[in-house]
Amino acid sequence: MTTPDNFDARRFKALERSGFNRIAARYADGAPLRAGLQAALLEAAGLAPGEKVLDLAAGPGLLARDAARRVLPDGWVLASDIAENMLAEGQQRATAEGLPDLLAAACDAEHLAFADASVDVALIGLGLFIFPDPAKALAELHRVLRPGGRIALSVWGPRDAVPLIARAQDCIARLLPPPKVARPTVFRLGEPEVLTTLLGKAGFGDVSITPHTFACRFDSADDYWQAFLDLAGGAAESLSRLPDAMQARLRAAVADDLASHRDGDGYVLDYTVLVATARR
Repeated sequence: MTTPDNFDARRFKALERSGFNRIAARYADGAPLRAGLQAALLEAAGLAPGEKVLDLAAGPGLLARDAARRVLPDGWVLASDIAENMLAEGQQRATAEGLPDLLAAACDAEHLAFADASVDVALIGLGLFIFPDPAKALAELHRVLRPGGRIALSVWGPRDAVPLIARAQDCIARLLPPPKVARPTVFRLGEPEVLTTLLGKAGFGDVSITPHTFACRFDSADDYWQAFLDLAGGAAESLSRLPDAMQARLRAAVADDLASHRDGDGYVLDYTVLVATARR
């Protein structure tokens, strides 16, 4: 697990917050693309009625809302994220879905404003690799979990097993200079041994890691590119500031690179994630 030498955690967090705040509604609208992953993570978490659940890097509450349906009314779910617009989007959708009891708190994952031993289960869906210091975030989760409490999380697998993300990143790297705000790779936790070691150093035991592979279908290359932007947070924020001509070049390059994923009238791209569980 590595970070760039010129990495600036404060600037990175600010860009991520800005990016995810801007795409909150579209990120939520893209939930069907991640339905299989969400189901796998919740199954691994094994939530029970009455449990107290913290969903970290919750975004617009996609995972939190499904978790709430499993633990309410005697338990509760608290959705936490650094991007307040994401949480607000999630609250609106929770209310519309008849879940007005979903809690939310804007918070930095590396500095959680929650009491020691206050939750039974912690969830992190595709979020741990975004944190500048994943070890610090896990240490904070270890603190807020009760003894015997558990964590369930998902991360992208190895880069070669995630063309869903890698194809877009390849085009960006080929056409653009390195970003001014350096970014850790989203694949840095994609090897089971790396994730196992990280969880162990944070004090977690009984670690189990299972790979899951899913497929996403897109009707066009433009649909794929938009779906990537709707997931990309800070990267999407930076790309939105590019001149229109460069944005058009990127879309064209993506269309060329997707040729090998053609399936009938559309495109199919696989992605592998690691779903990990562990106990405090």
